[in-house]
Amino acid sequence: MSAQGAEIVSLAREWVGTPYVHQAACKGAGCDCLGLLRGIWRQVHGGEPEHVPAYSKDWSEPQGEERLWQAALRHLVEKPLTQAAVGDVILFRMRASAVAKHLGVQSVVGFAEQRSGAARPIGRAHGGNGSKFIHAYSGHGVVESPLSPPWQRRIVARFHFPEETV
Repeated sequence: MSAQGAEIVSLAREWVGTPYVHQAACKGAGCDCLGLLRGIWRQVHGGEPEHVPAYSKDWSEPQGEERLWQAALRHLVEKPLTQAAVGDVILFRMRASAVAKHLGVQSVVGFAEQRSGAARPIGRAHGGNGSKFIHAYSGHGVVESPLSPPWQRRIVARFHFPEETV
Protein backbone atom coordinates (compact mmCIF):
# COMPACT_ATOMS: atom_id res chain seq x y z
CA MET A 1 0.00 0.00 0.00
CA SER A 2 1.40 3.39 -0.97
CA ALA A 3 1.60 6.18 1.58
CA GLN A 4 -0.52 8.38 -0.69
CA GLY A 5 -3.17 5.65 -1.08
CA ALA A 6 -3.34 5.18 2.69
CA GLU A 7 -3.71 8.95 3.16
CA ILE A 8 -6.55 9.13 0.60
CA VAL A 9 -8.43 6.29 2.35
CA SER A 10 -7.89 7.86 5.77
CA LEU A 11 -9.28 11.17 4.50
CA ALA A 12 -12.23 9.41 2.80
CA ARG A 13 -13.09 7.58 6.02
CA GLU A 14 -13.36 10.95 7.79
CA TRP A 15 -16.34 11.64 5.50
CA VAL A 16 -18.24 8.45 6.41
CA GLY A 17 -21.58 9.44 7.91
CA THR A 18 -21.81 12.68 5.94
CA PRO A 19 -25.39 12.95 4.61
CA TYR A 20 -26.10 12.82 0.89
CA VAL A 21 -26.73 16.29 -0.56
CA HIS A 22 -26.72 16.65 -4.35
CA GLN A 23 -23.87 18.88 -5.62
CA ALA A 24 -22.56 19.58 -2.09
CA ALA A 25 -18.98 18.99 -0.90
CA CYS A 26 -18.87 19.75 2.83
CA LYS A 27 -17.62 17.09 5.24
CA GLY A 28 -20.17 16.37 7.96
CA ALA A 29 -22.83 18.61 6.38
CA GLY A 30 -23.48 17.00 3.00
CA CYS A 31 -22.00 15.74 -0.25
CA ASP A 32 -22.63 13.56 -3.25
CA CYS A 33 -20.08 11.18 -4.80
CA LEU A 34 -18.30 13.97 -6.68
CA GLY A 35 -18.41 16.19 -3.59
CA LEU A 36 -16.61 13.48 -1.61
CA LEU A 37 -13.78 13.46 -4.16
CA ARG A 38 -13.71 17.27 -4.33
CA GLY A 39 -13.39 17.43 -0.54
CA ILE A 40 -10.54 14.92 -0.50
CA TRP A 41 -8.85 16.84 -3.34
CA ARG A 42 -9.05 20.07 -1.30
CA GLN A 43 -7.51 18.34 1.72
CA VAL A 44 -4.65 16.92 -0.38
CA HIS A 45 -4.00 19.70 -2.90
CA GLY A 46 -5.91 22.76 -1.62
CA GLY A 47 -8.58 24.50 -3.65
CA GLU A 48 -10.88 23.07 -6.28
CA PRO A 49 -9.31 21.56 -9.40
CA GLU A 50 -11.85 23.43 -11.57
CA HIS A 51 -15.30 25.01 -11.49
CA VAL A 52 -17.96 22.29 -11.39
CA PRO A 53 -20.94 23.03 -13.64
CA ALA A 54 -24.45 22.01 -12.57
CA TYR A 55 -25.30 18.37 -13.23
CA SER A 56 -28.44 16.26 -12.98
CA LYS A 57 -29.17 14.08 -9.98
CA ASP A 58 -30.17 11.02 -12.00
CA TRP A 59 -27.92 8.75 -14.06
CA SER A 60 -28.71 10.38 -17.39
CA GLU A 61 -27.29 13.44 -19.04
CA PRO A 62 -29.24 14.62 -22.08
CA GLN A 63 -26.06 15.51 -23.97
CA GLY A 64 -24.61 12.02 -23.46
CA GLU A 65 -21.17 13.55 -22.81
CA GLU A 66 -18.77 11.77 -20.47
CA ARG A 67 -18.12 14.95 -18.46
CA LEU A 68 -17.13 13.19 -15.25
CA TRP A 69 -14.72 10.88 -17.08
CA GLN A 70 -13.24 13.82 -19.01
CA ALA A 71 -12.72 15.79 -15.78
CA ALA A 72 -11.07 12.77 -14.15
CA LEU A 73 -8.68 12.52 -17.12
CA ARG A 74 -7.79 16.22 -16.71
CA HIS A 75 -6.98 16.02 -12.99
CA LEU A 76 -6.26 12.41 -12.00
CA VAL A 77 -3.81 9.82 -13.30
CA GLU A 78 -5.51 7.00 -15.23
CA LYS A 79 -4.33 3.46 -14.60
CA PRO A 80 -5.25 -0.01 -15.87
CA LEU A 81 -8.44 -1.51 -14.46
CA THR A 82 -6.47 -4.60 -13.44
CA GLN A 83 -4.09 -2.67 -11.13
CA ALA A 84 -6.33 -2.12 -8.12
CA ALA A 85 -4.74 -0.25 -5.23
CA VAL A 86 -5.90 1.31 -1.99
CA GLY A 87 -6.73 4.97 -2.59
CA ASP A 88 -7.74 4.53 -6.23
CA VAL A 89 -10.60 6.62 -7.55
CA ILE A 90 -13.06 4.28 -9.25
CA LEU A 91 -15.49 5.47 -11.94
CA PHE A 92 -18.74 3.54 -12.46
CA ARG A 93 -21.32 3.38 -15.25
CA MET A 94 -24.58 2.52 -13.52
CA ARG A 95 -26.53 1.65 -16.68
CA ALA A 96 -25.20 0.50 -20.05
CA SER A 97 -27.00 3.29 -21.88
CA ALA A 98 -25.96 6.03 -19.43
CA VAL A 99 -22.82 8.08 -18.99
CA ALA A 100 -20.33 7.09 -16.27
CA LYS A 101 -21.57 9.08 -13.32
CA HIS A 102 -20.60 7.56 -9.98
CA LEU A 103 -17.29 7.73 -8.12
CA GLY A 104 -15.75 6.06 -5.12
CA VAL A 105 -12.42 5.52 -3.39
CA GLN A 106 -11.08 1.97 -3.10
CA SER A 107 -10.45 1.40 0.61
CA VAL A 108 -9.57 -2.32 0.67
CA VAL A 109 -8.08 -4.47 -2.08
CA GLY A 110 -9.46 -7.99 -1.70
CA PHE A 111 -7.48 -11.18 -1.92
CA ALA A 112 -8.59 -12.07 -5.48
CA GLU A 113 -7.39 -8.68 -6.73
CA GLN A 114 -4.08 -9.07 -4.91
CA ARG A 115 -3.51 -12.55 -6.26
CA SER A 116 -4.61 -12.06 -9.86
CA GLY A 117 -4.24 -8.34 -10.41
CA ALA A 118 -7.83 -8.21 -11.60
CA ALA A 119 -11.10 -7.36 -9.96
CA ARG A 120 -13.05 -10.55 -10.45
CA PRO A 121 -15.96 -11.94 -8.48
CA ILE A 122 -15.31 -15.25 -6.75
CA GLY A 123 -18.75 -15.95 -5.37
CA ARG A 124 -18.53 -14.86 -1.74
CA ALA A 125 -22.04 -13.81 -0.73
CA HIS A 126 -22.55 -10.03 -0.72
CA GLY A 127 -18.86 -9.22 -0.37
CA GLY A 128 -17.31 -10.42 -3.60
CA ASN A 129 -13.59 -10.76 -3.04
CA GLY A 130 -13.24 -8.72 0.15
CA SER A 131 -12.62 -5.41 -1.63
CA LYS A 132 -14.34 -2.29 -0.33
CA PHE A 133 -14.87 1.28 -1.44
CA ILE A 134 -16.07 4.55 0.06
CA HIS A 135 -18.74 6.51 -1.81
CA ALA A 136 -21.79 8.71 -1.33
CA TYR A 137 -25.22 7.93 -2.65
CA SER A 138 -28.80 9.07 -2.21
CA GLY A 139 -30.54 7.76 0.88
CA HIS A 140 -27.29 6.57 2.48
CA GLY A 141 -24.75 9.40 2.47
CA VAL A 142 -21.07 8.51 2.64
CA VAL A 143 -20.55 4.83 3.42
CA GLU A 144 -17.90 2.15 3.07
CA SER A 145 -19.40 -0.68 1.02
CA PRO A 146 -18.26 -4.06 -0.28
CA LEU A 147 -16.99 -3.82 -3.84
CA SER A 148 -19.29 -6.71 -4.68
CA PRO A 149 -19.64 -8.32 -8.12
CA PRO A 150 -22.54 -6.01 -9.15
CA TRP A 151 -20.37 -2.97 -8.36
CA GLN A 152 -17.29 -4.50 -9.99
CA ARG A 153 -19.19 -5.06 -13.26
CA ARG A 154 -19.93 -1.33 -13.41
CA ILE A 155 -16.31 -0.12 -13.11
CA VAL A 156 -15.24 1.62 -16.32
CA ALA A 157 -12.10 3.47 -15.22
CA ARG A 158 -9.58 3.61 -12.40
CA PHE A 159 -7.39 6.56 -11.40
CA HIS A 160 -5.08 7.71 -8.64
CA PHE A 161 -4.50 11.18 -7.26
CA PRO A 162 -1.48 13.00 -8.72
CA GLU A 163 1.44 13.47 -6.35
CA GLU A 164 1.49 17.17 -7.18
CA THR A 165 -0.71 19.50 -9.22
CA VAL A 166 0.47 21.96 -11.81
